[in-house]
Amino acid sequence: MQKALSILFIVYLFVFSILVGIICSPALLKRDWSIAVSKFWAGGLLGGLNVLCGVKDEVRGAEHLPEGPALVAAKHQSMWETLKLMVILPRPSFVLKKELEHWPIFSWFCKGNGFIFIDRASGASAMRDMTAKSRARLAEGHQIVIFPEGTRSLPGKRVPYQPGVAMLAKTLKVVTVPISHNSGEHWVQPGPLKLPGTITMTVHPPISSIADRKAYLRAVEDAIEGPEEAA
Repeated sequence: MQKALSILFIVYLFVFSILVGIICSPALLKRDWSIAVSKFWAGGLLGGLNVLCGVKDEVRGAEHLPEGPALVAAKHQSMWETLKLMVILPRPSFVLKKELEHWPIFSWFCKGNGFIFIDRASGASAMRDMTAKSRARLAEGHQIVIFPEGTRSLPGKRVPYQPGVAMLAKTLKVVTVPISHNSGEHWVQPGPLKLPGTITMTVHPPISSIADRKAYLRAVEDAIEGPEEAA
């Protein structure tokens, strides 16, 4: 039964996304309109996830959510955290892999929202590009959302944190807000299965830019993973 409901949610996800994308495409003319539509879209999907699959959520530490420019470093286990952060952050600008730039409709609003696409195979060039675009978005009042693991991880499985987030924080000199959650326990990867229950997202106190990259990366990892598990 749960698998059937999960597949029904996937159908809803695609149909709702296409309808919102086409009907609301005029919103792409203005950044604030595009962000508002994206928040509506993300909220609609989270609502559908609750109704169809019984997946609820709660946010702890919401008082630490940034209202202005900041770097947000979040655990990455599924699509869920992208949706939730789209809803709860005022002006999120996600750092995404360049391959997503070619997805129809989705990429329209990513660009309309000021998301940052990077070619991970470009090495130092990608880092310079990400830094320049992040600086521009911060000047516009955005929160830069980055997944420091660089890829999705399964619940309970550790993935090494990439140095890019440390380099970005040091160069841009903004606070970093670490965010942890357990979305992978309910938005199961790989496959369509969505398990009922409550996803808990925790927003941790901000970390100031630290000159030593290793110390900074350890501080971010300790906040997200827990110091007793940090490598």
